[in-house]
Amino acid sequence: MENKPFVLITDRIFGVASDVFAVAEGIETAMALKTVTPAMPMVAALSAAHLAALTLPPILQRLYVARDNDHVGRLALERLRERSRGSGIAVRPLIPRAEDFNADLLNLDPDRLRAWIAEQLADDDIRRFLIVDDGL
Repeated sequence: MENKPFVLITDRIFGVASDVFAVAEGIETAMALKTVTPAMPMVAALSAAHLAALTLPPILQRLYVARDNDHVGRLALERLRERSRGSGIAVRPLIPRAEDFNADLLNLDPDRLRAWIAEQLADDDIRRFLIVDDGL
C-alpha cells in the first residue's frame, strides 16, 4: 500500500490555499489559530507525522508551520523544511507560548495571542491577515 499524506483543506472552515498559508499540527491548533487569524488560510495536518508529509501546492511561496511546543513538533517542522528546500518556499515556524496554540487561546486573551502571532509573521502577512478596521 502506498503511503500518501493526509491533510484536511476545506474552504468553509480553513480558507482557500493561496501563495501563503499556515499548516497546523492538529485540528485544535488550526481552530485556535483561526479564532485569532480568521483571514489566514489554514490546513490541519491532524498529526505531526502528517505535518511532515504534507504535499505543498506549486503556488505556495510562504508556509507558516504551527507546531506544538515539543520534540515531535520541532522534528516535524524540520522534516517539512528539508522537503521544501530548493522549492522557493519560505518555511516559517509559528511557535506557541505554552504547549500548543489551543492552550495559548485558553490562557491568553485573543488580543495577546494575536500580538504573539504577529511577532512571528512577515510584515506583509501582518497587513494581509491580521489588520482589521480597529487595529490588531
